[in-house]
Amino acid sequence: MRAARMYGYKQPLKLEEIPVPDIAPSEVLVKVGAAGMCRTDFQLIDGYFHANLPMEFPAVPGHEIAGTITRVGADVPADAGLGEGDQIVVFGPHGDRSCRQCHRGNEHICKRGQWIGFGPHGGYQEYVPIDYRQAIKTSTTLSPVALAPLTDAGLTPYRGLKKLRAAGVLRPGATLAVMGIGGLGAYAVQYAKLLGAGATVVALARSDEKLALATENGADHVINTRDKSDDQIRDALEQATGAREVDAVIECVGAEDSVRLAFSLLATEGAVASVGLVGNRIDMPLFPFVGREFSYFGSFWGNYTDLTEVVALAEAGQIKDSLTEVAFEDVNDHIDALGRGDFVGRAVIVYD
Repeated sequence: MRAARMYGYKQPLKLEEIPVPDIAPSEVLVKVGAAGMCRTDFQLIDGYFHANLPMEFPAVPGHEIAGTITRVGADVPADAGLGEGDQIVVFGPHGDRSCRQCHRGNEHICKRGQWIGFGPHGGYQEYVPIDYRQAIKTSTTLSPVALAPLTDAGLTPYRGLKKLRAAGVLRPGATLAVMGIGGLGAYAVQYAKLLGAGATVVALARSDEKLALATENGADHVINTRDKSDDQIRDALEQATGAREVDAVIECVGAEDSVRLAFSLLATEGAVASVGLVGNRIDMPLFPFVGREFSYFGSFWGNYTDLTEVVALAEAGQIKDSLTEVAFEDVNDHIDALGRGDFVGRAVIVYD
């Protein structure tokens, strides 16, 4: 099979022919129909995660996977309902199933867990072995190309919006800002309309092309923040909504300047959910944070239940995609484009 493998940090992936992997008795073998390309993949190759997630090489990136089961292990129980030919999406995290987080259903934040695409097997190869409990069966109403990005780009902002909803800051008359309209933000705008309880949705980004996508995906207003001061952004916000502050923010960039702007626009008792990871730290004044009772939620990826809900929304036709198909042999060129933030929507590797 074809595989794009890492042999070190800050190096191009090596495109190779390697044997199709064996499976353990509790695993299924997935023929990858599509693999989403995430900015996280660029960061992985660039060494961003080295301190906290040291890698053993060779390694294969790719944590957004949809495809077809081609082999079922002998110990996979019949009541799992999985068989050869089934179309599935892959739930990327794999926890130890014994810690408190796993017992709560949150394998994605298990301290001793593993993530697909951060080790020997990821979606940048044609066949991937997975534990059968990581497979979520789907209908064939959607193609693997449409399904693969849902497993991260479509999943991560969904969980963040659920946290804002649970915090009680989404309601009619409120304003919800979506900051950053990249791979995650394009989905976040749609969830903002689906989960926002009637809140006005404002998209903020530095590109008119990405803001046009936000409008297409349902944003009520858009603001280009490029070369604008905070006061100029507040002026544009007031012109659009009648107010200079927002009640909630889903922050999809994760850079210090973006998080700082989110809080500078936040109304008293407002909440921010951060789902992006570009920078390494943030520095904000403490008194406004405490004195105005801001809430700040970190939100990482999503759990199995979150992903089943996202897939159900997609199969019901409630999620739009903006996708660029990438041929396997062009992977390295597109990794570089991910690092530059060139894509509008999501890039997806296809093998056929």
